[in-house]
Amino acid sequence: MSLLNQLAPKAGSKHAPKRIGRGIGSGMGGTSTKGHKGQLARTGGKVRRGFEGGQTPMHRRLPKFGFSNVAFANNFEIVNIGQLAKFSGEVNPETLHQAGLVNGGAVKILGNGELKTALTVKAHKFSESAKKAIEAAGGKVEVIK
Repeated sequence: MSLLNQLAPKAGSKHAPKRIGRGIGSGMGGTSTKGHKGQLARTGGKVRRGFEGGQTPMHRRLPKFGFSNVAFANNFEIVNIGQLAKFSGEVNPETLHQAGLVNGGAVKILGNGELKTALTVKAHKFSESAKKAIEAAGGKVEVIK
């Protein structure tokens, strides 16, 4: 059982406060850890949060409302060439929509999967690996605008 008069903080957990501006021997005399000159070295030389030295602050430069980049985004519906294996002949966005693979937007074909049948694929965009795989299977690639 410990006695109240023997309680003490753990060794090393308490430190003496930093006594700035108390002579050369302390290592914190002279400029008192504030550096040389400048607003922060002066008495009362504090700057408020967000102050940028007179330049218009970031929170005033940025737009607050009224613009969204969503309208300018290029959204493609993704189809992998592995999903094209069940088709034959010509594949275009309409046939992909009828098969339930896309919802009617712009289509991009990616090269994931295998294609063994020769297809003519019409889409808005193709990855390089998809082009190679379609042409390697004997098919053709046509880009729609």
